[in-house]
Amino acid sequence: MTTAPDSDRARPEPAARSVRPARPADTVLSVLRDPRLLTREALAGVVTTLALVPEVISFSVIAGVDPMVSLVASIVLALVMSVLGGRPAMVTAAAGSVALVIAPLVREHGTDYVLPTVVLAGLVQLAFGLAGLARLMRFIPRSVMIGFVNALGVLIFVAQVPHIIDQPWVVYPLFVLTIAIVVLLPKVTKAVPAPLVAIVVVTVIAVAARLDVHTVGDEGPMGGGLPGLTPWLAPFTLETLQIIWPTALSVAFVGLMETLLTAKLVDDLTETPSHKGKESWALGVANIAAGFYGGIAGCAMIGQTVVNVKIGRARTRVSTIAAGLFLLLLVTGLSAVMSAIPMVALAAVMMIVAITTVDWHSLKPTTLRRMPVPETLVMVVTVAVVVATNNLALGVAVGVLLAMVLFARRVAHVITVERHVTPGAVAGTEAGSRVAEASDASNAGGAGAGLDGPPSPETVRYDVVGPLFFGSSNDLVEHFSYGDDPESVTVDLSRAQVWDASSVAALDSVDEKFRAHGVTATFVGLDDRSEAFHGRLTGRLG
Repeated sequence: MTTAPDSDRARPEPAARSVRPARPADTVLSVLRDPRLLTREALAGVVTTLALVPEVISFSVIAGVDPMVSLVASIVLALVMSVLGGRPAMVTAAAGSVALVIAPLVREHGTDYVLPTVVLAGLVQLAFGLAGLARLMRFIPRSVMIGFVNALGVLIFVAQVPHIIDQPWVVYPLFVLTIAIVVLLPKVTKAVPAPLVAIVVVTVIAVAARLDVHTVGDEGPMGGGLPGLTPWLAPFTLETLQIIWPTALSVAFVGLMETLLTAKLVDDLTETPSHKGKESWALGVANIAAGFYGGIAGCAMIGQTVVNVKIGRARTRVSTIAAGLFLLLLVTGLSAVMSAIPMVALAAVMMIVAITTVDWHSLKPTTLRRMPVPETLVMVVTVAVVVATNNLALGVAVGVLLAMVLFARRVAHVITVERHVTPGAVAGTEAGSRVAEASDASNAGGAGAGLDGPPSPETVRYDVVGPLFFGSSNDLVEHFSYGDDPESVTVDLSRAQVWDASSVAALDSVDEKFRAHGVTATFVGLDDRSEAFHGRLTGRLG
């Protein structure tokens, strides 16, 4: 046994580097016990609400419903998801993506069919979450996520431009003032969110000076008071189901996709995990509740969530509860105050949010040069589709499909087939080095000189390396030398795996071609799963 020299054994080990323990994640209980954290969460919710209101109102116009419908539904969604959701600090409200899906139904059949559509969509989301299908999120590649985030930043920024361009000249000083407060105030103090201070200051200036600027109230009427339960006006018939089910499925899956992608984004921003399954079924419950008390569905609001988490530094459900309650207060008692907020102030805040949302590192030339071309292509296509269609869910779906195609194309070329020929051994001699000696003796002394018997035939072994599936196994049959092989060959699959029926069919084709040339092929080395799969299908695929 070899031992280390004394000098090595005597050498002291380096001292372990001290690691600062990670700060435990904030909880609702810890926030309620700490006035500083409670203030932070409450103010984050207030800022988020102020950023939420204009978008909710504009989305209601897109959907073709009354603004109060979207505002009340947003209150219900925010509060229900705060209690039941699986991702703390994520903001849920009546969203533009859902409005875009519902709008054609409203134009064609009227608002009577909105409630049954929302309820059916909620039931689909409920079943999706309870079935554990949220785990499918793991199949969204990083390049698609980066494209999603970058496209989100572009959409948020572009949506604010109309509130800045072609406006009265007084808008521009207010815009500059809002930007200055949001950027510079955190350098002085972070006790109060800078966006909240900016919105209050600009609103006071606009009201006191009676400036003629576009306000939140110009986006739509906001009378005080709350509506009652939404009446069910559509008939309970099969025809109603035929009308609503396509829209309901679209609402369900668009909402789920945006919610789960936003949850993953918040996971990365806060470095804390979330329960995607719980978030999915909770969204279904929240949408059903919002349908009956409000009248429209929603999902995670990505831009407002970024405001809550990045600018407001919120981390718990307290912030979204505060957002829901403050929105309730605005709708019922402070609608006049809410109506007076200049849109330029909210637009400036959201533009800063958009700029901070974009993953600028992914766009650096050095990063683009290092990244594989397919990864960059997927990111660019995702951004392009989202910006062109104004639909985040569609962009992500196209990005995932493109990533799958490019991945399958790359993997299709990783299969290798290596042919190994072993020279025939001589009867009565040892294989290996004595084969060459026997061959030399045969050449020097004539046939049979120094040999005990005729040589045995050479053997051929094929080593198949790589995963076998529909993309990689299509040309597998072309990798074998059928006419040049002896009567028996071995195909070693110990470094391959059989994943689908296409691969089994390809192996059957290889076997048939060998038999057509009078060669017996023996397939060896499959792992237990592949062998069981191959045995179940081989010879039965026609």
